[in-house]
Amino acid sequence: MSKFFMSEKMVPVHSDIRGPLYVEAMEMQKQGTEVLKLNTGNPASFGFTMPDSVRRALTENMDKAVAYCDFRGMPEAREAICAYHRKKGTVHVSPDQIFIGNGVSELVSMVTAVVLHYGDEILIPSPSYSLWTNSAYIAGAKPVFYTCDESSDWVPDLRDIQSKITLKTKALVLINPNNPTGALYPREILEQIVAIAKEHHLVLFSDEIYDRLLMDGKEHTSTSAVAQDDVVVITMNGLSKSHIICGFRCGWMMITGKPEEYDEIMQGMVKYTSMRLCGNALTQLVVPAALADHESTDAMMRPGGRLYEQREVTIREIAKIPQLSVVKNSAAFYVFPKIDKKICPIDDDRKFAMDLLHEKHILIVPASGFDYPGNDHFRIVMLPEPEILAGAVREIGDFLSHYHS
Repeated sequence: MSKFFMSEKMVPVHSDIRGPLYVEAMEMQKQGTEVLKLNTGNPASFGFTMPDSVRRALTENMDKAVAYCDFRGMPEAREAICAYHRKKGTVHVSPDQIFIGNGVSELVSMVTAVVLHYGDEILIPSPSYSLWTNSAYIAGAKPVFYTCDESSDWVPDLRDIQSKITLKTKALVLINPNNPTGALYPREILEQIVAIAKEHHLVLFSDEIYDRLLMDGKEHTSTSAVAQDDVVVITMNGLSKSHIICGFRCGWMMITGKPEEYDEIMQGMVKYTSMRLCGNALTQLVVPAALADHESTDAMMRPGGRLYEQREVTIREIAKIPQLSVVKNSAAFYVFPKIDKKICPIDDDRKFAMDLLHEKHILIVPASGFDYPGNDHFRIVMLPEPEILAGAVREIGDFLSHYHS
């Protein structure tokens, strides 16, 4: 009997957030061991609840979601999304430029398949959320990683970007605010990246899913607002994180630029989204109410708010650990600490994470899971209550005090 093999496109695909470490943690839980899962940005697992505005919008309108809706998404939801992006400075956008999907993940998979040809190169940040890398592989393209500079608060290294552009480069990915570092990019950096994209005729993918999760009085600048019609920008956003509804899978995509430049991308997205008939209509019911509700998100992010206080305690406890340093995040709910390998030599960060899991029952994602070299970083998801986070960071410090790989 002959054996069937998976496609070669799947061989390099990896998902360390839900990969072997996660599987081991689930097995440990089955055996009765309690595991603190700091691997996934899933607020509802840590006691966060959806806002009342979202709950009302869903329960009072659910009958409207029984039938298939428009393949792009419900008109009312797309109108609200347009208004949101216009308010952020994107001038030329209409509801027809919006596609609502089953989370940003679905839309990234779709649009990379539409935009990228076999053999194309796509510039992706390092460190980076692996969805983008994996989607490039599956589309038959080659991810090329550009450096985000830890010494400059994790902003993209513009010289490194320029040095890696070739005749095969088709697109560039920005994740702003960034996952896994929590960095927020200043407008000046975005302006220079837009200029690079214009010079080399690149599509800009701008992943902005955390644009409402901001601290310290910071403001987010949308790439499409900087680019306007100079560059084709495909913006990704959604409600999973800002409104605590990850399981709803409610994301959207916006295409901006000169219509004659993105017309075929639009045609491809129409084909793809039509093929699956429509996104989940129930979740689209909440979009207008959610985007009108700023307070429920803002309340978490200011002093006294839960996410703000969890960030503060995490940074404070990391500072007490000689083996660790960290760039304080301005957004999202992640930090990306660095291990001093002179004090704590580590050769294999996946083994380090597995050993930490077995000894301390804490699940983290190592740097290699975010396509970052060096074996000396890992991501902490700052979602447990402050006292739990503080205890977890102290346990990680205790582990590092005696660990040798």
